[in-house]
Amino acid sequence: MRFLSSLFIFVSSIILVGCAGIEPDLKIQTSDSANPWTHLNLYNNPDNFQFAIISDRTGGHRPGVFADAVEKLNLLKPEFVISIGDLIEGYTEEEAVLNRQWDQIDSIVNKLHMPFFYLPGNHDISNTVMAKKWQERLGPSYYHFIYRNVMFLCLNTQDGSSRWIDDDQMQYFQKALEANKNVRWTLVFMHQPMWFSGSYENWQQFELLLADRPYTVFAGHIHVYRKSIREGRRYYLLATTGGSGRGQAGKLAGLAECQFDHIVWITMTDDGPLMANLLLEGILDDEPCPDP
Repeated sequence: MRFLSSLFIFVSSIILVGCAGIEPDLKIQTSDSANPWTHLNLYNNPDNFQFAIISDRTGGHRPGVFADAVEKLNLLKPEFVISIGDLIEGYTEEEAVLNRQWDQIDSIVNKLHMPFFYLPGNHDISNTVMAKKWQERLGPSYYHFIYRNVMFLCLNTQDGSSRWIDDDQMQYFQKALEANKNVRWTLVFMHQPMWFSGSYENWQQFELLLADRPYTVFAGHIHVYRKSIREGRRYYLLATTGGSGRGQAGKLAGLAECQFDHIVWITMTDDGPLMANLLLEGILDDEPCPDP
């Protein structure tokens, strides 16, 4: 009888954990006195999700760095990856050169286990031949999508000769934003940091479209990490994922100068994106040490 009573208490404890709404998939024996854990409210809100951002590969790319980032992204398993632009060296009108460069980057990107969203930088589109090549291989140079009620805006800052975003692109995003006013957050991605230069008129116009919603902005191009606050929102300049640094022979100057190769890891929450900078040199697989 004592055995049956103990068994009943054990089973009841398991059932109570499941019925309490803590975690239906969790089966664990609990005690009324003490338990070797803090609590059982697992951090697994189904509305939260995680994705990664990678920054400039080119502008004097250092061989092997971007490919290393792809291998490490496959270890981390984000739901998807977004590029901030500058994937090829570009700055040419020779189609054979462009095809070779795009073939090279695609051969690396295609090793990812998850979707990869392209975005153009100045090294990807800098003339009409390169713009046509982008259209031929990748389609639209700007677009948006919504995932779990979060809106992603992928801009083309190479779209206008002087203001970076032409009227057609501005109208496209205006319509997209008007049609999706109730998303819980808006994330804006661009290569050139429009707020960071003197060409403010065009970006201030875009900011007006975002004024009544929570949003966060990500850009690259400068190869130096910076965080700033504008209009109460966070704006990030990302460092590099293979692009050249400002040190001798294009080497990165290090954390002291905010120059490093990284993957940006975003956890999307009800309070907005939580951002972690993962330095490539700190992401190791299960065999980090050399053979003895």
